[in-house]
Amino acid sequence: MRAVKWISSVVAVIVLISALVFFGNFFSKNSSSVSNTHNNKTAPATTKSNSKKGIQVTSKNDNSSYQTVIKNGRYLTSKARGVTASQESNTFNQVSFENGLLNFSKEHFSTSKYIFQEGQFLTANQANEWLGRQSDDNKDGLNPRDNGKFNNERNPIYLQTIEEQDFMTKEGNNLKLHGIVLGLAMNTQDTYQKEQYGANFTQDISKDDRIKQGQNMANEIVKRYRNINGISNDTPIYVAMYAQAKDDSLAGGNFYSWNVSKSGDSLSNWTNIDNQTVVLPMQESTADDKSVSAKLNSSFVNFSNNIEGFFPNLSSVTGQASYDGNNLEGLIVSISTQFYSATEIESFANYIAQSAPNYLPSGVPIKIKIEASTGMQAYLTKSADSDKYKVTILGSY
Repeated sequence: MRAVKWISSVVAVIVLISALVFFGNFFSKNSSSVSNTHNNKTAPATTKSNSKKGIQVTSKNDNSSYQTVIKNGRYLTSKARGVTASQESNTFNQVSFENGLLNFSKEHFSTSKYIFQEGQFLTANQANEWLGRQSDDNKDGLNPRDNGKFNNERNPIYLQTIEEQDFMTKEGNNLKLHGIVLGLAMNTQDTYQKEQYGANFTQDISKDDRIKQGQNMANEIVKRYRNINGISNDTPIYVAMYAQAKDDSLAGGNFYSWNVSKSGDSLSNWTNIDNQTVVLPMQESTADDKSVSAKLNSSFVNFSNNIEGFFPNLSSVTGQASYDGNNLEGLIVSISTQFYSATEIESFANYIAQSAPNYLPSGVPIKIKIEASTGMQAYLTKSADSDKYKVTILGSY
């Protein structure tokens, strides 16, 4: 009798486990199906699963940014990003170069029509060869041969880096290339050594020499791109020229001209770009009433005096103002402080949010960073269509 009960119990357990497994698989399959259907309605291609194979694109919240390319569940990174002719000492250059190039691209490739893809045609090895000096061992070097001199008669390194951006459209399950934007960063000053591990020396590069060399290099680069597999003869190739700021500058450089090859391997006439970045507060030698940023500089000095009076142990208050011609495009303010108390940082940030609208310009985006020796403590942001600052405190738990 006991044996019969024991067998019945075992059978009941087996039946129960089988039922659980069956219904578990059923709901798992149907839940996945519902999830995929929902995602397909809200975003044509999702990026949440690394198990996806092939090419997908990200979704986006608004038309101010591009959809970007995902390959096999991972973001498709540039093949040659970060390759430079020499070590980049001014980190502001890289930030302003990349941000400025993306803004340039938005003027020629609509964010609502095109998909952004990190450069996939120029490889890291090619970039290293192109950015190197021309020599018997490097026939593809775009920078001039080393003439062995160590003064202003030496051949400087003109071209510092090349950045490629690809713009695609989606056709079915495939992406089609519709255009390329190339950014060429040209040195305004070349840093070199007379002997390995020796002292650094600088050589200024004249504006005329930089422009001439840059145009020659741009023509050669377009010719080389036309020979790369996957780029047709009529794929538009835009070239934007960037002047690097000197190593000791507190701001990045600026774009100064652009061109386009709509077909073939030749460029048309160059168009000037009237961009500049102004460091605030301005030095006395440049802070005159005729300067495009004279009024802003005066307001910025008053803003600095105000917050230094409220919190007197600040280390520095500096700004970077970006101009397109005479029009202010944006402002970034960096505040260095010795504060370590969380309540001090919070009070200080809130005070800045209240006082900044009285001094800093309206109608442009503004970012304010509050930093200490331990790193970023807080930041404030304001959009162009608002005078209210959003405060974010970066704390730890």
